[in-house]
Amino acid sequence: MLAYIQRRLLMLIPVLLGISVVVFLVMHIAPGDPAEILAGPMASASDIAALRAKLGLDDPVWVQYWRFMKGILKGDLGTSIQSGEPVREMLATRFPNTLALAVASMIVATVLGLTAGIISAVNKGSMFDSLSMIVALLGISLPSFWIGLMLMLVFAVRLRWLPVAGYSGQWWTVEGIRQLILPAVTLGIGTSALIARITRSSMLEIMKEDYVRTARAKGLGQFVTIGKHVLRNAFIPVSTVMGLNFGGLLGGTVITESVFAINGVGRLMVRAITSRDFPVVQGAVFLVATTFVFVNLLVDIAYALLDPRIRYY
Repeated sequence: MLAYIQRRLLMLIPVLLGISVVVFLVMHIAPGDPAEILAGPMASASDIAALRAKLGLDDPVWVQYWRFMKGILKGDLGTSIQSGEPVREMLATRFPNTLALAVASMIVATVLGLTAGIISAVNKGSMFDSLSMIVALLGISLPSFWIGLMLMLVFAVRLRWLPVAGYSGQWWTVEGIRQLILPAVTLGIGTSALIARITRSSMLEIMKEDYVRTARAKGLGQFVTIGKHVLRNAFIPVSTVMGLNFGGLLGGTVITESVFAINGVGRLMVRAITSRDFPVVQGAVFLVATTFVFVNLLVDIAYALLDPRIRYY
């Protein structure tokens, strides 16, 4: 297991290098000049040229990329073109909010998805099974911004149970939890629907296996059979979906953070893209992508813990 983890960590180097290249090139290929945006509509061509030289945008692309990579190796993600703040400090302030939202959304998705999937699999063909799969299909199909607006309308505006928007960043307080409920449910519903469908199909497949029939023939109850023999093996594909979707939740908070006015990385990226703030976009995307890669590594390691038949050498 240790050797496998070491090999996977070494494999992360070219992956992260490739991510840095893609992130850098996409921003520089996209139309728009940050110097023109920063200088304003009344600036002359000479003023814009001087600003481009000051920001280092006149340098060859490979020189700018090398400067970007040297900064990453030193832990320096550059300075925002718009505000002049260090990108590292901007992300350090906002990433905990995005991470808290993603974790809360994953908890909502896991609880709802596993519960619905398990009950549907155990009661295959029942009314609940049909209803839960219809709801799951709706959850996957409906856009998150519409779900968020409807939740705000019902639970914040009409019932006044929860705050409309905003997040203080203090998830450990009662008020912080109340502020996270609506955005977490909004972001987690789509993932919970996917988890429910995968859990149901995986459990139904496992329940056909001989060792499950043997366990029942030995007199084991339904609860023990499902919990000990079915769930552990059925959870392997489910954990893959959960890991991949957790990374997606980190990157998918853009719309939810905008709807609920949460000061996170997603909302920061929207503003940075609009203003062509290269360093902020590059740093934010690289941070989210790196987190996504490490989450996938943890999912791969979890395989050996969930299924004793899987061994890495």
